[in-house]
Amino acid sequence: MNSEGQQETLIKGADVILTMDDQRQEFDSADILMRDGEIVALGQGLSTDGEIVHAQGCVVTPGLVNTHHHLFQTLTRAVPAAQDALLFGWLKTLYPIWARFGPEEIYVSTQIGLAELALSGCSMTSDHLYLFPNGARLDDSIAAAAETGMRFHPTRGSMSIGESKGGLPPDSLVEDEKAILEDSIRVVDRFHDASESSLLRVGIAPCSPFSVSRGLMQDAARLARDKGVMLHTHLAENDEDIAYSLENFGCRPGQYAEELGWTGEDVWHAHCVKLDGQEIDLFAQTRTGVAHCPCSNCRLGSGIAPVRAMRDAGVSIGLGVDGSASNDSSNLMEEARQAMLLQRVQNGADAMSAREALEIATRGGAEVLGRPECGQIAVGKRADIAIWDVSDIDTSGSWDPAALVLSGPRKVRTLFVEGVEIVRDFHMSAINLPLIVEKQNKLVGALQETL
Repeated sequence: MNSEGQQETLIKGADVILTMDDQRQEFDSADILMRDGEIVALGQGLSTDGEIVHAQGCVVTPGLVNTHHHLFQTLTRAVPAAQDALLFGWLKTLYPIWARFGPEEIYVSTQIGLAELALSGCSMTSDHLYLFPNGARLDDSIAAAAETGMRFHPTRGSMSIGESKGGLPPDSLVEDEKAILEDSIRVVDRFHDASESSLLRVGIAPCSPFSVSRGLMQDAARLARDKGVMLHTHLAENDEDIAYSLENFGCRPGQYAEELGWTGEDVWHAHCVKLDGQEIDLFAQTRTGVAHCPCSNCRLGSGIAPVRAMRDAGVSIGLGVDGSASNDSSNLMEEARQAMLLQRVQNGADAMSAREALEIATRGGAEVLGRPECGQIAVGKRADIAIWDVSDIDTSGSWDPAALVLSGPRKVRTLFVEGVEIVRDFHMSAINLPLIVEKQNKLVGALQETL
């Protein structure tokens, strides 16, 4: 505490601080002072009467930001029948398993996924929960997230067109559209916090153009803008997605999104692997965001998203680990490395640097989620900060320890969210992770017995 009774923490003597600020400054042998969730000073020789966290032998970055996830899928990693399937077949295999979930499955899977993210240096994440079987509600994932201390952007997803109406999901997993809109109003009114320091903001997120009606997409957009919250969905994920759009809507996904009111700085779309030049220009002009999910896109054989072209055109891009049924893990630093490597495969070794990949994983994601106060280390910004130990074997021999994406740890030593230490010495601070893993494995065993 300082003399005014405010909570202070000083990060002392970091080898390198990668700020991701407007000038992309980097500081050697420097300190960061946090007070009541805000960064109040940055430089050398800082002092405090509060807690001191020593960071010698460490690189410090903003907390990473995850812009697309389905946390419930941590209960369905590596399902044998889905391991080698394309998107639509993958979904049809997993829908019947997910239909057996309930409130406990949503709660436990959320905690597991968030812990994985936090241990990979992620301080803020969105989540796309679009199915609510057996009494499950968005409230279950929100309650789970509150225990971890992460900055959480859950979205109230939905599916309304089942198999009997030509959709992909089974009828048991779809909802009445009036009920979807009513519950969307309920969760936004109850949970959404628009303040700058908010740990919880709620979005509205119909699952995809092939699982809801045109009317619901339009109604969701009107509702979100009336409530001042963001919109999210999947778009242009693979060739099947493009073919479905052309056959059913008579246009490409980007044009369909524009017709429905689904472009603008309050909208971000997941994947966008198959956007063409006109769609990229549309997203740049309208400031529509993209959640790039390279590991999932590889796993499902969807392709390589045109990230270089989108970045060059001015499209806002963040990273997403996507669900663990299509990624198999939730490590955002691994996602940043994969993003960099894929752009180099597609466009050459100079297509993306390690620091640009890290920028997309931090500042880029914060901008996509409408949080300019996060994603960078600068005075006045929120104190979401990751400390990476670069003294161990994975960084040994590196001439540039700050090039974390190239050669560096994949697990964070210390993670602050709003100035609170939620990862300490490589372990979650607020939750009993081994106990939750045990619960998760029991739930998975029960699901396997029902097949």
